[in-house]
Amino acid sequence: MNARSRGRVWPLTGLVFGLLAAPSAIAAQGRPDTLALSRRDAVDTALARNPLLTVAREQIEQARARVVEATAFPDPSVSAMTTLSGPGANAGSDIGVALTVPFPQKFHLKGNVSRADLQAAEFAYTQLRQATASQTAQAYDALLVALKHQGDLTESKTLAEQFLQKTEARFEGGTAARLDVLKARVDVAAAENALLANQRDITNARASLNRLLGRMLGAMVVPADSLDVPAYLPDLEPLIATAEASRPELHGLASQRAGARAATTLASQYWLPDLSVGFDKTIFPGVPDSYTGTIGFTLPLLFWNHRRGEVAESRHHELELEAAYRDLVAQVDEDVRTTYATAATALRQAQYIRDDLLPEARRAYEIALTSYGLGGSSALEVLDGRRTLLGAESQFADALGAANDARADLERAVGTPLDPVSPGESHDH
Repeated sequence: MNARSRGRVWPLTGLVFGLLAAPSAIAAQGRPDTLALSRRDAVDTALARNPLLTVAREQIEQARARVVEATAFPDPSVSAMTTLSGPGANAGSDIGVALTVPFPQKFHLKGNVSRADLQAAEFAYTQLRQATASQTAQAYDALLVALKHQGDLTESKTLAEQFLQKTEARFEGGTAARLDVLKARVDVAAAENALLANQRDITNARASLNRLLGRMLGAMVVPADSLDVPAYLPDLEPLIATAEASRPELHGLASQRAGARAATTLASQYWLPDLSVGFDKTIFPGVPDSYTGTIGFTLPLLFWNHRRGEVAESRHHELELEAAYRDLVAQVDEDVRTTYATAATALRQAQYIRDDLLPEARRAYEIALTSYGLGGSSALEVLDGRRTLLGAESQFADALGAANDARADLERAVGTPLDPVSPGESHDH
């Protein structure tokens, strides 16, 4: 194989995927719903418009309102009573005002409990944002993978048509069997059928991305980025430490534990009485008005009911959250290790296909095609070589998508974007 034949056979290899978006972009210009965006823009749009994030933000506002409810001073009660002895006769009336004042410490503890719930809701919102960002990046990459498959299939169809023309020319010249022509035609038909199936994948990928972006599912999305092999991964142990310090689930559960401790303290203070204050004015005709003041408080004589009831429940809830926190730390550790292994394996696979498998498949096809042109190989060998090449290109597209998806999932598991890896931290695989 020489440089000239390489240039003649593979003019589209480095350009097909880049040029593929051009017709789509030109056709999309006439659509008012067209949105061209990069991966970063897609994530930002999803974080701003995703309906589930709107739900979470409203839940935070509800939790913030419950803080006001928990710390609000009770409303006073006003009562009035009139006694009638006959038609038009007023025998007297009574007007009263009553107010229940909780023990001041209870305001503080109720506020702590409700504020802990608010913090837990805020951390849950942060967790949902991270999950949404990861899902959006993966949906964006799924669309890129489908488009890259379209580019590979288009190139494959072009090569199949070129081979069909060459086979028909050889058949006309008497150097190829009619069976070779039939096989070449079947190969062109198979390539066309694969392109039709690929259109379904592109449509589904666009719909999935639009749902995350909060747009109509049938709206047009034109990706501005391309699929590349992701950067090398940092070391595992620092990522685990970062995850334990950054994951919002851990912070949210820590807030719940703080709220549970405040709730236990509040339940244990059942012996602190709520003070009830009342004031009454009694009015009778011909009699001086009389005033009555009342002060009352609860006396917890049946204290064991409180100890075995709300106090015991709250303490066991504390123990439950403590055990849940230990298990969640282990889950976070396992999550980072699992996603790291997946990302590292996907990265090595993408690098191997790019550096070894794909070049070998291309060279094998070029050799078979050149040999066929010289009459040294059969049409079956050329068709087999083209299928092998198409399979390698398809594997490479899937590997690129898997590697980028795994990296996005690792960022979710760590709880923060991966820092750029310095040359000293890079690992050759």
